[in-house]
Amino acid sequence: MDQLIVVIGLMLVTVLIVGLGDRFHAPWPVLLTIVTAGAAFVPGIPHVELEPELILPLFLPPLLWALARRTSWAMFVDRWKTIVVHSVGLVIVTTAAVAWTAWALVPGITLAAAIAIGAMTAPPDPVAVEAVAEPVGIPRRLVGVLQTEGLFNDAAALVAFQAALAATIAGEDLHFGFEVLHFLYTAVAAVLIGLASGWVGSWLVVRIVDVPGRSGLTLVIPFVVYLLAEEIHASGVIAVVVAAVQMSAADSEVDAEDRLASASFWHVAELLVTGIAFGLMGLEFRQIVDDAGSDLWTMVLHGVVIGVVLVVVRALWMGVTYLYIRGYEDNASSAPRTPAEALVMTWCGMRGLVTLALALSLPVADFPWRSEAVVIAAVVLVMSMVIPGFTLPWLVKALGVAGVADAEDAEERALVERARHAALEVVTSAPTTLPPESVARLQALYDRLEEDSAPGTHSPEYWQRIQQLKTRRDELRSLQHRALVAAQGEVLRARNEKGQDPHVVDRVLERLDRLSTASNTQTFHH
Repeated sequence: MDQLIVVIGLMLVTVLIVGLGDRFHAPWPVLLTIVTAGAAFVPGIPHVELEPELILPLFLPPLLWALARRTSWAMFVDRWKTIVVHSVGLVIVTTAAVAWTAWALVPGITLAAAIAIGAMTAPPDPVAVEAVAEPVGIPRRLVGVLQTEGLFNDAAALVAFQAALAATIAGEDLHFGFEVLHFLYTAVAAVLIGLASGWVGSWLVVRIVDVPGRSGLTLVIPFVVYLLAEEIHASGVIAVVVAAVQMSAADSEVDAEDRLASASFWHVAELLVTGIAFGLMGLEFRQIVDDAGSDLWTMVLHGVVIGVVLVVVRALWMGVTYLYIRGYEDNASSAPRTPAEALVMTWCGMRGLVTLALALSLPVADFPWRSEAVVIAAVVLVMSMVIPGFTLPWLVKALGVAGVADAEDAEERALVERARHAALEVVTSAPTTLPPESVARLQALYDRLEEDSAPGTHSPEYWQRIQQLKTRRDELRSLQHRALVAAQGEVLRARNEKGQDPHVVDRVLERLDRLSTASNTQTFHH
């Protein structure tokens, strides 16, 4: 019962802290981690004992799925170099650098155990990047590269971690040639499983009539795919990402209502799962301190040194990547393209759920340096997530990186223009029985919208007329909004009246809510 109370409490605290973060423009996962870490030392707060091997299967599949659904095959093809360079190359270099540092710092540690520590601290967390980096105004191009890196780097890190841990327990040396072949197998097998699962999932979704049923299916699929891949020793991370992208590619077969319902469902699910995951990380701090005992501050110092190594390695890697892109790469989606972007991407190397989960999964009996590894993971988490989380807005503003978003705004305007042209093509060429004056009026509307997309070509009188139309439009919307609010209020009052069927009330209210949503949606933006 105590564990259930903690989980429900974390969901409630998550919702409250999200509102607090929005109000003060602070990253809410960072705030939640700090609050729960402090609460862990309050007497009477129960300690949640989660089985270490359950942490990743419980939290990673839905979070990866939610992030991967916002990507596409075209984006992966466009950024394949990012996957190879950052998700594999940077993880290998980081693992080696941290392993050498841990081997030099921790008395008596074996090379295999040091590599395990390096692998668990190597991958930045895509969930932390999504929640912390995007709201501060970083251009979508940079956020997209960071998310692409985060979606795949866990796979390389997990293979290295599992191999190093097995070698540590067995007291043997690592066989790097075998591990390379093992990684290739895990990747290829995971891609096949993901493609097959995504195809089957898409086939099922379009055949389930009930909208909640379709949303429920998308919640179950990530766990099934992850467990299926892990069962045959493939990468559950890659399998989930591939399945999510495959299913998102089939969204054209789903109607608008389903897409809206699915998006709303996953926003809520992602929020609560992220909150529970980060909250549990914070609650683990008390146990971490207790396990460290009198050697706590020595372990903290080792964690600080490793945290600095992580920043230095990432900074050097981003610097070299920038020099390569400047000299040889002409892909507009590549990053970093400036020294300022390289610095921001260095500061966005945030560790999170995977790092702490791998540390907690280390066996107590067979890994003598477990307490040290867990403290190092906690310190790295603070240095890479909490500190950048509060300083990133200042850094982005000081470097002027947010101003680069103009290019993405132009891309969005171009896409809106394509949509306008498609609508105009239907109006002008499709057969219809409407009166000619109605068609002409509709065509004039789209013609005017098309003209509005080319500012600077009209007289002052034109813009004055446009402003008058916008003012009238806003007045009409305000009047319509007040009318709908009054109607909704009347229906809600009827719910409490004697003899009124709540089911009927809900049906009428749903229609009013849909009408309200439609009236508040601006189909065309400038």
